[in-house]
Amino acid sequence: MASIGADGLTTAMASTPVLAGVAGKDIARLSEMGSVRRFRPGTYICHQGDPSPEVYFLLQGRIEISSFSPTGARILHASVDTPQFLGELGVLGNMPRGADLLALEDADVWATSGEDFVDFITSQPEAARQLLAALARQIQEHQAFADDLLYLDLKGRVAKRLLQMGTPSLEDLPEAGTAVPALTHADLASLCGGSRENVTRIVADFQRRGLVKRDGKRYILKKPPQLAKIAGL
Repeated sequence: MASIGADGLTTAMASTPVLAGVAGKDIARLSEMGSVRRFRPGTYICHQGDPSPEVYFLLQGRIEISSFSPTGARILHASVDTPQFLGELGVLGNMPRGADLLALEDADVWATSGEDFVDFITSQPEAARQLLAALARQIQEHQAFADDLLYLDLKGRVAKRLLQMGTPSLEDLPEAGTAVPALTHADLASLCGGSRENVTRIVADFQRRGLVKRDGKRYILKKPPQLAKIAGL
């Protein structure tokens, strides 16, 4: 994995919705407040229940976000491989970490003091507005998932989750040929609220029908409109 310099870090941060509209010189100032660390596969960046002294930014690599329910069941929240901020909720709410962050492959992660991050955000009105919008979207997504569990069957939830992993918003379906982040059937089952066995059968059916194609550890969305119909969109 090639190292990314200071300019690359600033460019990656500028590409995120949270910092959209913030001047490049100000983003560069934020990037200088922290440092980049390399995490090897299988290394935890933080654990659920830990204090939240830092905010992270995934520069490159792939990270799994998961937690454990009170009964001990593992809940996968996401597998991310695009540059984005992580761990900001604990800092903003002065709360313990709500999830584990685990490096699935070599990952370069920038980290800075939570206090420095909050000071920067509050000094940038546009960044503060974008962060509030991002938090509102997260709340909306959690509510939508709860609604899906109530009103959408498992096949529909699998189709919807695959589409969601291929686009920032379901208002715009992903293009045919879009690859979604790598994940196992167990991961997809956790994301959809179903058993691995049932999700495996559903995905196999999607493959037989030509709706998706397996490419290594990733799925390729071949017919997003048909998946959208199954998802009730």
